[in-house]
Amino acid sequence: VDIHVSFLLHRFFKRNFIEDGVWKIQHHHSSVMPEEIAMGKAITEDEVRGLFSLWNNALATLDPKKVASRYAKKGVLLPTVSDVPRTDFTSIEDYFINFLKLKPQGEILESHVTIGTNWCQDAGIYEFTMGATGKKVKGRYSFIYVYEDDEWKISHHHSSVMPEGTMAKEISEEEVKNLFQLWNSALATLDPDAVAKRYAKNAVLLPTVSDIPRTDYGLIKDYFVGFLDKKPQGEILESNVTLGHNWCQDAGIYEFTMGATGDKVKGRYSFVYVYEDGEWKIAHHHSSVMPEAFLGPAPKPAVSQEKEAAMA
Repeated sequence: VDIHVSFLLHRFFKRNFIEDGVWKIQHHHSSVMPEEIAMGKAITEDEVRGLFSLWNNALATLDPKKVASRYAKKGVLLPTVSDVPRTDFTSIEDYFINFLKLKPQGEILESHVTIGTNWCQDAGIYEFTMGATGKKVKGRYSFIYVYEDDEWKISHHHSSVMPEGTMAKEISEEEVKNLFQLWNSALATLDPDAVAKRYAKNAVLLPTVSDIPRTDYGLIKDYFVGFLDKKPQGEILESNVTLGHNWCQDAGIYEFTMGATGDKVKGRYSFVYVYEDGEWKIAHHHSSVMPEAFLGPAPKPAVSQEKEAAMA
């Protein structure tokens, strides 16, 4: 006797037969209703790349709630400029409150897509233009999307800075000393604009013959308007170099010959350079007169026998 029964929520099939005078199960097939299995939501590679636009358009609204709504219920955001993993709507929204102040708009430069069953991944490199400042910033991204509540949502978003941009720019002690010549050559042009351009965006100049700290381009240029009337050219007499991560320091004694008068003037200097916009710029410049000319001789520090021998 064959018995074939089908129910709405579950299917099974049994074939029974008599064995040793008892009905036994010869075949038993049980399975869930196949239409209740979540079938894969079809999506193409181009459509996966297009999902970025939904997130980017949300950024354009400058509404952190709308951006956070692009993430899945259990979405995880590992943001570019925060150490804190964002694992729920509130913390994701919190991150974008500040990020949206920059008015960011993104563009994908390189994309690599993987498609699975009800999930897909887009990983690569994107670039943001910050509408608030005009600055462009590249980063690496990974988006994993899941099909949730009839739409594609971001389940995982990992964003990071371009690592090679954070690696130290190599420079030798001799190259640090030679950075002075870039500044000295700018002095030789007698153009205060050319000299001021040797300084970094947030540079500070504490000049030799002015009490006023010069903390922006206009103030730095203003100082050199007067100083360049003397037609100065400098020479380093003693240099002490320190190397850091994308910064370096040169401190010591220099001497200027004033072309306008022939006078020679010694001074003490400190230059701190930073690597900015693809070149070394002066972030800090402190110049001062030789104090013993005004205050009288000071006690000399003890010099080791090894240094005395080296100087002999």
